[in-house]
Amino acid sequence: MFTSTQSPGFTLVELAVAMAIAVLLASTALPALQAQLRQARRADAVAALKRVQLAQERFHGHHGRYASQLDGLIGAASPRSDQGLYDIRLQALGGAAYHVTASVRADAAQAGDSDCAAISLVVNEGIAEHRPSRQCWGR
Repeated sequence: MFTSTQSPGFTLVELAVAMAIAVLLASTALPALQAQLRQARRADAVAALKRVQLAQERFHGHHGRYASQLDGLIGAASPRSDQGLYDIRLQALGGAAYHVTASVRADAAQAGDSDCAAISLVVNEGIAEHRPSRQCWGR
């Protein structure tokens, strides 16, 4: 009759296999998590651009034209997004149009977002165009 002298527990091989499976699962999940984080951080740019758009419409209602500089806009004068991930730049295209861009800051957590490094809004006579894509705007 055969008796077992082994103590209950895991062998080194079993532990190595379990660790290899855990590493494999983590390596496949990490890129998806990072992509979701990049997409979520884009909301900082979208919020800043929408804030400029609303401020521009208020300015237009009072002055009959759009502002040519951010510092002329109440509530949207900051050249940086709320979370500090994007630089905001306004370009006047005449009194009836403007182009506002949120560009990823090189020193921010969003710096690796090459697909949507610059998110912009072009408004011409009240008609808005979202650039570069609907994906960047979270639509």
